[in-house]
Amino acid sequence: MVKIKIENMVATTLLCKKLDLPSLSKSIEGAQYDTDRFPGLVYKMLNPKASILLFRSGKVVCTGAKNLDEVHAAIDQLVKRMGAVGVPVTRKPDITVQNIVATANLGCILNLNAIAVTLSLEKVEYEPEQFPGLVYRMDTPKVVMLVFGSGKMVCTGARKTEDIELAVERITKELSDAGLLR
Repeated sequence: MVKIKIENMVATTLLCKKLDLPSLSKSIEGAQYDTDRFPGLVYKMLNPKASILLFRSGKVVCTGAKNLDEVHAAIDQLVKRMGAVGVPVTRKPDITVQNIVATANLGCILNLNAIAVTLSLEKVEYEPEQFPGLVYRMDTPKVVMLVFGSGKMVCTGARKTEDIELAVERITKELSDAGLLR
């Protein structure tokens, strides 16, 4: 079994209908708000290690978490801090995972030219002059795999960890069945 490591989870939620970002940036220690650089408020947390992006619309993006528990912990911590400074927000917001990025290592050197020819051509992009990896767009699960000659892979676009596991299992089987894993 190939070991998979989740590197980043991106999740969104809605905390309220409108946020006063300039005053919120003064109320929450460590928050950064500079409209010349970014239209939202940036709040970086250390535990869990995540970054929260807040927008005037009340929408929130959490990025940098390694699992769903960390996403929930980061948003819960934000909700408590906002409540403590008098900002009325949803106490138990609905959180939606938008993207999971994970890495895996097949543990062998790969011939990307052979893989590009073997896998479905309409789903593969391989231009080594432009990018050193092969881009494989899967339909089921709907993810993108970046495959490198070193045997390392990056999976992006998943919304569930099960999708990453299925994608890695599927590409490993396809490469094995074609005799491309050594």
